[in-house]
Amino acid sequence: MNLIGLMSGTSLDGLDICYVSFSSSNEKYFYEIFHTKTVSYSDYWKLKLKNATEIKSDDLLVLNIEYGEFLAEEVLKFINENNISSIDAISSHGHTIFHQPNRKMTYQIGCGKTINLKTNIKTVHNFRVQDVLLGGQGAPFVPIGDELLFSEFDACLNLGGFSNISFKQNQKRIGFDICPVNIPLNQIANLFGKEYDKNGDLARSFKVNEILLNKLNELEYYFLTSPKSLGIEWFNNNFKPLLKNHSKEEIISTITEHIAIQIAKVINENDIKSILVSGGGAKNTFLIEKIDTKIPFKMVVPDENLIDFKEALLFAFMGYLKLNNKNNVLSSVTGAIKDHSTGEIN
Repeated sequence: MNLIGLMSGTSLDGLDICYVSFSSSNEKYFYEIFHTKTVSYSDYWKLKLKNATEIKSDDLLVLNIEYGEFLAEEVLKFINENNISSIDAISSHGHTIFHQPNRKMTYQIGCGKTINLKTNIKTVHNFRVQDVLLGGQGAPFVPIGDELLFSEFDACLNLGGFSNISFKQNQKRIGFDICPVNIPLNQIANLFGKEYDKNGDLARSFKVNEILLNKLNELEYYFLTSPKSLGIEWFNNNFKPLLKNHSKEEIISTITEHIAIQIAKVINENDIKSILVSGGGAKNTFLIEKIDTKIPFKMVVPDENLIDFKEALLFAFMGYLKLNNKNNVLSSVTGAIKDHSTGEIN
């Protein structure tokens, strides 16, 4: 089956689009990526998505449709640019606005029905709600792909807006969010007039503030056991307030050190011996160096296509599994009452 996977992360880097083919044989799964693209968000969309948690409920419903139209338009452009003729389905994550699983609430905008009507292509969407209703965290979801497509590694680490990891524990795949990564790093880089901290050069230039570092490392979330997940609300209420009254120079170096400490702690505590890294943060060479110095091996950073598009690839894979009536969520990861096949089909 040929699918287009769509992924938009909390760091607002842009919309990732991945055209990929999946096949299976003897319970083994295979993939081949044909075309990829990242659509950077305009100032209009950055502002809309950033402020979506503050708008009235009816405006949010309108935004859900508008963003769905945007996704459909970008898919159609992508299809035309690459002369794609064979598509079985679009599989869209949407963009998360609210994520509070403890209240059985998670909301991703990007109306799947709108995408389906505008493109005339079968669309799988709205993946997170079912898992939350089944008592799960509704995140992370990529571990099903880590398990079935990247099993040669002990663990898979994604460095996006938040970092998340998945690995086998007692013969079961588990996964959870570790800490914020690109959300705070990008916000502070903006204060330097940059989109992001390229190669970690800013963080490399300044000194760590040990007092701030200790405060960050003492956040309650880091001492919770999995399943657990992070959302922008947690970041705004718990992480961001600790940065007040500190200079941008010490914040960016201290956060980078903090991220490295938290990730290395998880790797070392779980006796992980090999790890595949993806997500935008994998290009932050200073951060990767920092983590590598705190663990007993070097992490594997793959080619740029997999770094940038692994999540879009894996949401396409979730759509593929859904369309084939296979489970695409592991209860051992999310804490749901059972493994299940999530997503709505339009």
